[in-house]
Amino acid sequence: MLPKSIQPSTRIKKSRAGLLRDIRSNKLLYVMLVPVLLYYVVFHYVPMYGAIIAFKDFSPRLGIWGSDWVGFEHFQAFFTGPYFWRTMKNTVLISFYQLLFGFPAPIVLALLLNEVKHALFKRTVQTVTYMPHFISLIVICGILKDFTSSEGVINDIVAFFGGTRETFLLDPSFFRTIYVSSGIWQNIGWGTIIFLAALTGIDQEQYEAARIDGAGRWKQMLNVTLPGLMPMIIILLILDIGRMMNVGFEKIILLYNPGTYETADVISSYVYRVGLQDFNYSFSSAVGLFNAAINFALLISSNWLSRKFNETSLW
Repeated sequence: MLPKSIQPSTRIKKSRAGLLRDIRSNKLLYVMLVPVLLYYVVFHYVPMYGAIIAFKDFSPRLGIWGSDWVGFEHFQAFFTGPYFWRTMKNTVLISFYQLLFGFPAPIVLALLLNEVKHALFKRTVQTVTYMPHFISLIVICGILKDFTSSEGVINDIVAFFGGTRETFLLDPSFFRTIYVSSGIWQNIGWGTIIFLAALTGIDQEQYEAARIDGAGRWKQMLNVTLPGLMPMIIILLILDIGRMMNVGFEKIILLYNPGTYETADVISSYVYRVGLQDFNYSFSSAVGLFNAAINFALLISSNWLSRKFNETSLW
């Protein structure tokens, strides 16, 4: 038996030898992996050094290393500024509504489609729900603006039932509802693909055993289908929680206006305005870094809780 001091190095050598054997036997797979690794290194890891401008008074003329250090000055300015609580509140609320209503939507649709036996109807529903995902975001926002304008389709329906016409996107109280509901319409079909694929992996013998025990379709869904989907649901939930603070600024910017900043302005749109429109790169970088830190903390926490209570996690 090897001494304890030698054992760790021996294990490392064995793991390296196993890795080399795997590379030799799966050369093509590793070659296919190279472009993906290069993408993440070049576009995700290398640019991370630029995050230090959050701690500097960055000047393009002086460059990153030539600019003066200011420490946490930009962070303090954001935390004590007039827009901190507004952007935090809007970001958290919109993210929470998306998680509360948007996350279960594709699961429900997948369960419903799984119960449909008419193949043509099932394919038709799938096609119709997938289509919005492939429409350009600019086109989507243009449709939303037209439909919610005072002369749009939604107001025609409101007026038909005796209501008053108004431009909904100019009313701050409607912005979150429009944003979240349109997001569900846009992504529900695409999200369903993952859960329909997961449904095909459930052992059919479990359904047969449930039917023998007298379980109907509803009981089979509760006791067989949902437990079979649960690992996939938990993994996607962890990922969604880790992205909670990343409310897409593109759609926000295309839909909001100064009159709806009260409920529409989120951290990412605030970073866009301050960084690109006001050219305050250091301040916007500090705000973005703060946002990324919260996302990282949420991802780690949700993964830890899932592993502790459900024994399913990303790592």
